[in-house]
Amino acid sequence: MVPQSPPAAPRANLVLAMLLGVYVFNYLDRMLLSILAAPIQHELELTDGQMGLLGGLAFAALYSTLAVPLSALADRTGRKRVVAWSLVVWSVFTALCGFASNFWQIFLARLGVGIGEAGGVAPSYAVIGEWFPPRQRASALATYSLGNPLGSAFGLLAGGYIAQAVDWRTAFVVIGLAGVAFAPLFARVVKDRPQPLETVRLDPPQPFASTFRLLARKPSFWLLSFGAAAGSSIGYGIGFWLPSFAQRSFGLGLFDAALFVSGLLLVGGVSGILAGGRLADRMGHADRAWYARLPAIAYGASAPLWATGIASTDMALAFVLLLLPQALSFVWLGPVNAAVLHLVEPAARATASALFLLINNLIGLAGGIYALGAMSDLLAPAHGEESLRVAILWALTLYLVAAALMAMAGRTLRRDWVDEGEAP
Repeated sequence: MVPQSPPAAPRANLVLAMLLGVYVFNYLDRMLLSILAAPIQHELELTDGQMGLLGGLAFAALYSTLAVPLSALADRTGRKRVVAWSLVVWSVFTALCGFASNFWQIFLARLGVGIGEAGGVAPSYAVIGEWFPPRQRASALATYSLGNPLGSAFGLLAGGYIAQAVDWRTAFVVIGLAGVAFAPLFARVVKDRPQPLETVRLDPPQPFASTFRLLARKPSFWLLSFGAAAGSSIGYGIGFWLPSFAQRSFGLGLFDAALFVSGLLLVGGVSGILAGGRLADRMGHADRAWYARLPAIAYGASAPLWATGIASTDMALAFVLLLLPQALSFVWLGPVNAAVLHLVEPAARATASALFLLINNLIGLAGGIYALGAMSDLLAPAHGEESLRVAILWALTLYLVAAALMAMAGRTLRRDWVDEGEAP
């Protein structure tokens, strides 16, 4: 394959900004359910376990599985087109959540949100891989990953404000329609980067089966995937349940809980993602193992720090104590996603990312949110309103599992890495 020359920075950065905008809507719509959990549970008479199903399995089941065929389609037909239509689909289903009158209706609407979001992330990773050279890729992916804390924070604030001013149903409708309105602008501005004719001839879209067989032979893929899944189980779980924890354990109202959690996300989450991407690009250039070592160190350090903050009974002290572990829990996003892109040739990047996300989300997203909710229900007879606090403390051991798997991936990543222009 003919190596790509570095892209023109202004155009590449514009593409990245638009992809970030879509990703903000991704997490805004995804996490809206979190801040609205209390009024939804009250009106629809739902348990913590049922809310865990809505936040986890209902969303993740089709989000994870459909990401693979949609990403393979994006590799063949155009990544920008798939991302734009995906935004429309998940935004419409977000709005439909506001019309649900029972558990199964909102469950089906959440399935629809997952169907739409399945086509958003992995093709976006591949577009970033097209527009940014290897030495800037982890930083670019980290910038894109800011959609996670930014979208989550905006979703908490907007959802909490609208629900408090009007009701939770209006919050779903307003935010869903905003995503539909953004889609035409994205489609107009973003273009798939034209590839040189030589590159198209030498690097055609790869069949799904061959991409899977290639990745299956690489230990780094499995270690990165299951390491991220272990970390995401507790990361997604805490992210979803932290507003409810703040309301139950600290006695905060709906919007005050939104302010508490969004502050953690905006300060801790943003700084952690940016630091992870920049450190990986700087250290990983000399030794590829750092793309896995950095997440290993961050995961290992975050577990005891999270435990200290969650165990605190003082709200102000807890906020300060949770800032650092919140940052550390986001460090992995840039390095690991960049490493996955470099396990295959460019033509297979969206498919490789989707396979990684399949494992990460089926275990982390589907399992983590539900497990914490179910554990909270189980512990409620003994711990009452503090059952959610105790459930989170028990689950933090998963960060240590994630750290061990990432450390192992650091030992194999040099061998499995595919540099630009190299055959796998």
